Formats: sequence, C-alpha cells, structure tokens
Amino acid sequence: MTQFSELPIRPQIMEQLSAASFSTMTAVQAAAIPQALEGKDVLATAQTGTGKTLAFLIPIMEHLLKQHIPAITALVLVPTRELAMQVAAQYDALRGKRLAAAALVVGGLPERQQLASIRGGARLMVATPGRLEDFLDRKLVDFRGTSILVLDEADRMLDMGFLPSIRRIVSVLPTQRQTLCFSATLPDSVAQLTNKYMNAPVRVAVGSTLKPAENVRMQAFEVSGDRKQQVLNGLLSNETGRCLIFVRTKHGTERLARRLTRDGFSAAMLHGDRSQSQRTAALAGFQQGRIRVLVATDLASRGIHVQDIAHVINYDLPAVAEDFIHRVGRTGRAGELGVASTLYGRDQAGDLRQIERALGIRIERKQAEFDASVKPASGKEEQAWKDRSEERGSFDATASKSRMARLPGETLQMHVARA
Repeated sequence: MTQFSELPIRPQIMEQLSAASFSTMTAVQAAAIPQALEGKDVLATAQTGTGKTLAFLIPIMEHLLKQHIPAITALVLVPTRELAMQVAAQYDALRGKRLAAAALVVGGLPERQQLASIRGGARLMVATPGRLEDFLDRKLVDFRGTSILVLDEADRMLDMGFLPSIRRIVSVLPTQRQTLCFSATLPDSVAQLTNKYMNAPVRVAVGSTLKPAENVRMQAFEVSGDRKQQVLNGLLSNETGRCLIFVRTKHGTERLARRLTRDGFSAAMLHGDRSQSQRTAALAGFQQGRIRVLVATDLASRGIHVQDIAHVINYDLPAVAEDFIHRVGRTGRAGELGVASTLYGRDQAGDLRQIERALGIRIERKQAEFDASVKPASGKEEQAWKDRSEERGSFDATASKSRMARLPGETLQMHVARA
C-alpha cells in the first residue's frame, strides 16, 4: 500500500487529500496509518521530514467523522507553539466543511480566543503541555469524551522538561483510549513513557533516526574566530536558496542576525525570548520567501516545519550529537537534496569527531576558498534572489492557505521519501 487512495478512509477525506495534491504516502505514513485506522496504539520513529504529522491527522479525521461526539475527542500534544500552530493549520486545510476547526491551546496567544474555540465545538485540540496543564488546573477543559491521544515529537517534549505536565494531563484522560506516539528518536525516557501509557503498541521504525538523510551533503570548514563571519558570508553568497543558521545562544542569535542584516542579507532571528508576534513574523517571512536567512537557536531544529530549506549552517556546534541530527533534518526533506555546513575552530576538531563517532557518519572537511574575496551581499543581489524565487514559484506569498499549510515531508508528487 503506497497510495492514499488505497486507504480505507471516507470519501470526504480522500477528496481533501486529492485537492491538496497528496497522492503517494511516505514510508512512515504507509506503515502507521493503516494500524492507527484499526484503532491500535502506534509507536513510530522516523527521521524528521518524513510526514509524521499526516500519519496521525488522517486517522483522527476518520475517527471524528465516524463518531459524532460533541466534545474534545482527540488531543495532540506538541513541544512548541510554532509546531502546534502548523499542525492545527494542516488539519484545518484538510478537514473540509463537516469538521470544526481545531482548538489551539498554547502560550503567547490570547487566552480568550483559545477558550472560545474550545467552547465553540472544537473536537480536536492541539496543545503545548505547559499551557494545557494551566487550563486543567483552572478547570477550563474537560477530556471525558477524549478517545485519541497523540504525543508528537515526544523526545523533544521530554528534553524540554514537560514530563510532569504530560503525566498530569494523561492522568485525567480516559484509560480506554487510543494513543499514538511519534518521535524522531527513542531514548530511554520516551520508552519508559510509552510503556506506561500505551497498550501493546505497534512499533513502526522507518530508517535510521540517528543519522542524517542520505540526500543531505554534509561538509565542515575549520575557521578561526576572526574569519568565521567572513566564511559564513561566503557560504550565503554562494547559495541561491533559503538558509537556516543555528547558533547556540539567544544573544548570539541576535548578534549574528544584526551583522548579516548590516552586510546586506535579508535575515531574521528566532529564539525563545522573542514575542509570539515576532516569532510568527520571522517564520512567515522565511516561509514566504521575503526573508532568505533565518538565524535561530535549537528552537527551530524541532519546532518548525518549513519547505525547501536549501542549506543548514551550524555556525556553532550543537551541544549533543542528537541536536546535530535535528538541525540537519531541516534540509533534504521529502527526498529533496540539501546541504549542511558546519563551522568549527581548531580547538573544536575533537568535538566534531565525537559527533561523527556518536552518529556513525563522516563529514567532509573542506577549505573555505571563497573567504578572502567575498563581499557582503547587496540589496540588489537579495532582490534578485527573491525575483528568481518568484519565477520558480517556490515562495509565492499569495499561495492559497491549503498550499502554505502543507508540511514538508507531506508535499508529495512523484516519489516516496526514503526509508
């Protein structure tokens, strides 16, 4: 079974999938969706960018259309606001006219609007654990009618310290329910969580979750601290697509974004201390092509979905090897080609080798041949990039909501992402 048309789902869902140009399932979708449609618990691990979101939204929509219960029937927990917003947008783009909009429960957005959607008949809730626990403590939500729980990016939620909140939330859910857990990795903490809250789950493992996708070309440049900015500018000037740059600290993110803007690149920043409106504006500009370079902390390595990122650059080495995988996983999604560059100092060569050993990979060492002659980008060059993007149709800001809502790994045309 490789086509969505082969699934035993209602015609309304199939029509919405066809309208959104979804035809061929990814490997994780083909393995998880049939099991979830049968009502089984599913524990799925797969590399980022392989379409895990649609793997749980389709069974949820089928269940909601089958059982017309006027209550929160399905709950999806995710680690970040941005991911919650994009999951809700994906659902709203596919739900059609017979299903109510999803209730979004996250921090940083008006509470009144969130409560209004819950009381207005929403049957799917997409939430971050912290805000939802707050609603529970104030008795603002009722889960007595909930029959499906989804833990999305489970490893990231535990990394962020949400285990106490997850326990509190699960404790008030009906014990008779279906639980779907999706994760990029399966550390012991996630395994213990699933053993406690899942009932004989079907195990779905697609590809290696500890290695980057094969279609990502990895390269590393040894640079001294005083040449780091120059080498980065060279990489950006030689790249025609969108670039995502990872910096370890929030302060470093702001400093680098300001430097790039000063040097003529259209750049924005994304980190945890930015307001929700600032984060939304930066992400929207990056998604729509008005901004070519996004400088971010590891918030962006697991919390956002953006199509067609051509180049990921590790301006700072990640703290642990798994973060390297999640960063690199932002490019080369859905079988597309991508590039991941890492900048490191001579004193960090051992750290880079340790990442290679931990992940069983080899990163090509390269010389920064362009660093001595690179000039900062001009406004005309950046505008030319935007013009080329618009000609290709990749970043059409006037695209329909359904098109913009698609998540990478799920915008499938003629291929299936590699397992």
